[in-house]
Amino acid sequence: MMRKNLCLCWMIFTSCVVAIHAQSFSISGQVIDSLGGGGITGANIVIDSTNLGTITDSDGRFRIEALAKGRYYMTVSFLGMETRKQIFEIIDRDVNLTIQLANTSIDLEGVVVAEEEEGSFGISRLKAVEGVAIYAAKKNEVVLLKDVTANLAANNSRQVYARVAGLNIWESDGAGVQLGIGGRGLSPNRNSNFNTRQNGYDISADALGYPESYYTPPVEGIDRIEIVRGAASLQYGTQFGGMLNFKFKEGPIDDKIQLTSRNTVGSFDFFSSFNSLGGTVGKLNYYGFYQYKKSNGWRPNSSLDQHTAYLSARYQLSTKLSAKAEYTYMTYLAQQPGGLTDAQFASDPRQSNRERNWFHVDWNLWAVELEYRLSDQTRLNSRTFGLVGGRDALGNLERINLLDFGENRDFLSDDFNNWGNETRLIHKYTVFKQPAVFLVGLRYYDGLTKRRQGEGNDGSGPDFEYLSPDVLEGSDFELPSNNFALFAEHIFNLSPHFSLTPGVRFENLLTQANGYYRITTRDLAGNVLTDEVFDEDKSNQRSFVFFGLGASLKPIESVEIYGNFSQNYRAINFNDIRVNVGALVVDPELKDERGFNVDLGFRGNFSGFFNFDLSLFLLSYRDRIGTVLRTEPNPLFNNLVDRTFRFRTNVADARIHGAEVFAEINLVKLFNEQSTTRFTIFTNFAFIDAKYTDSRENGIEGNEVELVPAINVKTGLSLSWKDLKAAWQFGYVGEHFSDASNAIRTASAIEGIIPAYQVMDLSVSYQYRAIHLAAGINNLANEFYFTRRATGYPGPGIIPSDGRSFYLTVGFVL
Repeated sequence: MMRKNLCLCWMIFTSCVVAIHAQSFSISGQVIDSLGGGGITGANIVIDSTNLGTITDSDGRFRIEALAKGRYYMTVSFLGMETRKQIFEIIDRDVNLTIQLANTSIDLEGVVVAEEEEGSFGISRLKAVEGVAIYAAKKNEVVLLKDVTANLAANNSRQVYARVAGLNIWESDGAGVQLGIGGRGLSPNRNSNFNTRQNGYDISADALGYPESYYTPPVEGIDRIEIVRGAASLQYGTQFGGMLNFKFKEGPIDDKIQLTSRNTVGSFDFFSSFNSLGGTVGKLNYYGFYQYKKSNGWRPNSSLDQHTAYLSARYQLSTKLSAKAEYTYMTYLAQQPGGLTDAQFASDPRQSNRERNWFHVDWNLWAVELEYRLSDQTRLNSRTFGLVGGRDALGNLERINLLDFGENRDFLSDDFNNWGNETRLIHKYTVFKQPAVFLVGLRYYDGLTKRRQGEGNDGSGPDFEYLSPDVLEGSDFELPSNNFALFAEHIFNLSPHFSLTPGVRFENLLTQANGYYRITTRDLAGNVLTDEVFDEDKSNQRSFVFFGLGASLKPIESVEIYGNFSQNYRAINFNDIRVNVGALVVDPELKDERGFNVDLGFRGNFSGFFNFDLSLFLLSYRDRIGTVLRTEPNPLFNNLVDRTFRFRTNVADARIHGAEVFAEINLVKLFNEQSTTRFTIFTNFAFIDAKYTDSRENGIEGNEVELVPAINVKTGLSLSWKDLKAAWQFGYVGEHFSDASNAIRTASAIEGIIPAYQVMDLSVSYQYRAIHLAAGINNLANEFYFTRRATGYPGPGIIPSDGRSFYLTVGFVL
């Protein structure tokens, strides 16, 4: 009897084993180096959300067994090389893969594979090498818009950039027309301290002479936003702030035509309609959108009417050569309510004392890109781009504490016509069995700005015409600029864990100014005392070389210690100094700014469970340009009394240092690693100390650098459960000054303290099949605050931020 039972048990056991074995499969293959084709020893292979994994043998081969039918996520990584995250599906047989690291080429048969970008509720980082660019050892952030729950129709910058530590954000309008971000003591004014790009090419007015961005790409059409800090100067220009790149969406590769529509309504008659079309037909990938936006604003005299359109087409000419063409058009007309004095803001921040101020922008961007893959190791990319655009500003620019009596308005008109080319060659190879990457590039840029300033009529509408177009009362200049640059960077992997990335850049700059400006003085009765015209024909050419070095240590794959040093240079141009904006005098001996950035950081991402970046930085600024208040005898009163005026000069050297911290944790994974629900808490904060040193101006040395809040904190909660997403965030920005003299308050309100403020936002979204719903409350607590004091448009004076507002979005995808 015992033997029969044992036999029965054995038969049952073996039957189960056979049955299990009959339904289990394996995945095997080889991980090779895309540069030389040799197997990679010790590469990590992990099947996500399981306890299955292995490492490759001496030939780079691996095998994982006991897999059932289904879809799996697999991560392949090796220190110093690209991490591959992909999906494979077992249908009815074993799977065999040949995987090349540091190359996107994967040879598969009968297996479904896709790449998966690892982020954490909308934030990620650039890889050491992406496309034809090197980001090794550089502090950077990538905002993934598909994972951001925010007021996207209004480009709400404090929500979109909530997880980017240390940014000082100016809020100039509630509709998101004008983006203004800065960091580390650099002015946020129209992103002028960043090299601002779209799909890798410049979009500012004049990248060299007038690097302000009057065009902000619509967030609803963007796939991701890339931010690289000061060390970006080696590849993207000399500026101190770094590089800001908006990467647009492309058409889906698995659909010939896809239509997306998002329509948003909100407070203050806000309306936005965003509609896009994209797809892939044969070798052609295309994508385009049109957005219409209008609003009446939180304050009176704040109307907006904006149109933006974009079209791109990429064609695969051969297996090695592809071509892409893009065109962007944007136009808007905005009424500007003007600034406020401190007393006016305290009394009623919604009031407006200017109803005749208007701003109009036309922007035409074009670009052509060619990419040629010489081999799996070598790529050549060439982008040619250009801008034909203009901006018109019309209104009363007198100090905001003076009433508008309806006199002739000031009219400032700029026309921009520039083009450039940036060509890059990247080559990957091995040195002593370690991967190495070499990048070399050249850039040519030619810009021309035509700037005119004179009197417009005394009406109240947007009448952009000069009263005396042939003899302007202000100035008339042509401002050409020319730039040629050569740059190179190289990644040396000294071991699987440690790399060095040196870089060098050569710059040749030419800036010119040809035209005249006019100075007229009047007595108190308005009679002309003097009327003088000054001709100018200036040219300034200079060349220089600057260097940088980065270092990266990865003790384990998910953690990195990084550091970098990079020299920086900011060229002045006559473009922005011959403008009459009230009592402003420009130093005729104004010089270029020089300095350097240093970063030391510790960052990592543990499988979407914990994401962090802790860093220290030092920004050293020589001959920093700023404004100070000066007094001199007033000729209107026979020099018996003094007048106070603003003087723009190289104020002093500045030293800015601090800590920038970002951390986010998914609390659900603390209790259930397999759960697809995510509930995260994030915090980013910056502590910054910024002081002026070695000043030639009285009363400046030892002052705090303007536009540098000592404390800048943002924190929030995010939830993703099935098709529901929600986000709440809180921000606090400490008190800081608006000018180098550290004025507490002035009658014009141009200089003075920017008080500490705090603001909360709440956003939710829900996806039901092809229908998308979103809603939210901006400035949940209805705080009254301001982020800037404008010296000219859209002020001058205090520019209040919007109070509480609501929005609702309905969209669909077909």
